[in-house]
Amino acid sequence: MRPQDIVILLKILTLKNQAWQYRDLASLLSMSISEVSESLNRSYLAGLVDESKRKVRRQALMEFLEYGLHYVFPQLPGRLVTGVPTAHSHPFYSKKMVSEMAYVWPDIDGTVKGLSVQPLYKTVTKAVAKDEDLYKLLAGIDIIRVGNTRELKLALQELKKYIL
Repeated sequence: MRPQDIVILLKILTLKNQAWQYRDLASLLSMSISEVSESLNRSYLAGLVDESKRKVRRQALMEFLEYGLHYVFPQLPGRLVTGVPTAHSHPFYSKKMVSEMAYVWPDIDGTVKGLSVQPLYKTVTKAVAKDEDLYKLLAGIDIIRVGNTRELKLALQELKKYIL
């Protein structure tokens, strides 16, 4: 697995039942078509998508996110930068959690100063600007990657609501 595999799977879920092609995902996520294709092949081998590579196996994905993500894609907040709020600093989560320091994905067009959290893929800030659902899901993923137990419980609840 690679970090962008999670981004692609979550994007497929946000499309709900819309028909899509690899080039659609590539365009929406600012990736190449070959990156999308290779990612879906890896996800198939991992049992996270069906044989058609179009349907996400929701239960399997949720199990991976809950029990494996923080081991495979851990993250420690870095230096103070300007960027796009993530984790507990996302607008939804910040209403439910109080923190002294914001976490952000580094981005020159960002509006918030905070500790840097490397996104799962370099174009995440572009993708979430066009998709609020994807933004909330990826912020929840970042809580799993960097959060404490209380924050983790809330993020998992929200992810389960959407994914399952």
